[in-house]
Amino acid sequence: MFLLGSINFPPIGELLNWKSILFGGSALALNKIGLITIAAAVVTIVMFGLAGRGAKLVPTGLQNVVEYSVEFVTNLIVLDAMGPEGITWVPWLVGMFFFILFSNLFEVIPFIQMPATARTSVTIPLALISYITFVAVGIKKQGFGKYLKGALIPKGVPLPLLPLLIPLEFLSTFIVRPFALAIRLFGNMLAGHLLLVTFAILSEALFVKSLLLIALPLPFAMLVVVTGYEIFVSALQAFIFTTLTAVYIGEAMAGDH
Repeated sequence: MFLLGSINFPPIGELLNWKSILFGGSALALNKIGLITIAAAVVTIVMFGLAGRGAKLVPTGLQNVVEYSVEFVTNLIVLDAMGPEGITWVPWLVGMFFFILFSNLFEVIPFIQMPATARTSVTIPLALISYITFVAVGIKKQGFGKYLKGALIPKGVPLPLLPLLIPLEFLSTFIVRPFALAIRLFGNMLAGHLLLVTFAILSEALFVKSLLLIALPLPFAMLVVVTGYEIFVSALQAFIFTTLTAVYIGEAMAGDH
């Protein structure tokens, strides 16, 4: 523990080192991150299942929320990034958006207070899924040779520059893209988690110190503000990840570099 006066801050390693809490020592061992990931998937499935099961001609309640959310993803992500041809990808991208959103929002749930996406063990598989998807779509739509040529050789570039540009385009498309997807989501959610932990510890420490109660409102107010901000960031990061995935798939479908 890092000691600052009478306030103890746990080291980052302690905050992120989640030990197995179910089936420990077996191949099915699950830690807190694993359980949160499963919970996010279950919440997504149950939400859409309940909304669809009780669907009415005039939507109300959960059905209304789900339909608005589907329209949001369709209009602001799919149609903008992929055009009309991307409509077939709406279910998949909606599922991705909500899974990431709920994985993020566990950060502000009392007694859990940890986003699954603050671990690369979650964000890297998500990025690999996006990567494999847009590469597979590009190969299927254009053929292997044409897709590779379109991805690596920019149009209108002079021939002498190609030996320099082809390796750069390869790194940009096939290495940097999935890496950036994973690290962007992980870095933002980890930073927010650490901020929340910091202000929560400050508020708790000042609350139990009667002489310091006069200073309590400031860190508590910051905790409330940061919590609200992290809810916004959770939605924003889900939107960005889903949008970039749609953009990459759209490019692969169109064949435009």
